[in-house]
Amino acid sequence: MRWTDGFIAVDWGTTNRRAYRLGARGGVEDRLEDDKGILAVPPGGFPAAVEEIRAALGDRPMLMAGMVGSNRGWEEAPYVPCPAGLPELAAALKWVEPERVAIVPGVCFSVGDAADVMRGEEVQLLGAYAEGLVPGDATICHPGTHNKWVRLEDGRIAAFRTVMTGEMFSLLSKHSILSDMLTGEVAPGAAFDAGVQAGLSGGPLTGELFSVRARVLLGKARREDAASYTSGLLIGTDVRSGIAAAADGPIYVMGRPDLTRLFATALAAAGREAKELEGDEAFLCGARHLAELVQ
Repeated sequence: MRWTDGFIAVDWGTTNRRAYRLGARGGVEDRLEDDKGILAVPPGGFPAAVEEIRAALGDRPMLMAGMVGSNRGWEEAPYVPCPAGLPELAAALKWVEPERVAIVPGVCFSVGDAADVMRGEEVQLLGAYAEGLVPGDATICHPGTHNKWVRLEDGRIAAFRTVMTGEMFSLLSKHSILSDMLTGEVAPGAAFDAGVQAGLSGGPLTGELFSVRARVLLGKARREDAASYTSGLLIGTDVRSGIAAAADGPIYVMGRPDLTRLFATALAAAGREAKELEGDEAFLCGARHLAELVQ
């Protein structure tokens, strides 16, 4: 079976995995999505987990990206340093099974004391560029558990900064004094917008977070609005730092639609144009273009 006859693209993260069977023309023929991220795979269990994917999607060459290539995954695929484009990723693929099973390397940024890493997002970012969804020189915001602010130059990842916004909200909602207040749905609206403005204003974040509780206790805010307000506060703070280093022009917000909508709303409040892109589609674009490079 040749890669040109079709292959399986896998986005294998920490808590979830998504796999797609792509046909000879690149279209999605079938897919698998479950909560069997790398943390759910027991020691020595990756070959069996891969066979589960094959049982569901067929016996085809497989291209995997994400945390499956980390030091906690199947086999570690070393990071490619910035600036990195699709050719650099293709040249550094980790072949678990020669010409049949490959893991995409992550990308790292290291200048002076600055250090950052990504795994999985690089396929989406460079796939969007290769497909013409973003220009070669662009600022991309990639929301998620760990939000990325990425600078593309000449179609390559030149620099990026990770912000733990999503993880911070998760920790606050499960393990903080605010946890009993952060149970509602997060959605754009008056409460979210107020939080964004507070974040954009530049006040001390830890103090603003405690004020969420105090405002509810003193009747200045509704308990049911606390989740949206807190999310807006965190995202507004994230956006304030992100746009400080962003070039002029639109900012491309790439990822899950529910998250890109929140960040696009915050960017609009900050006076910046945002263009939303669907992350799964960008991943498939990147996988297709990488497969072309391994022929």
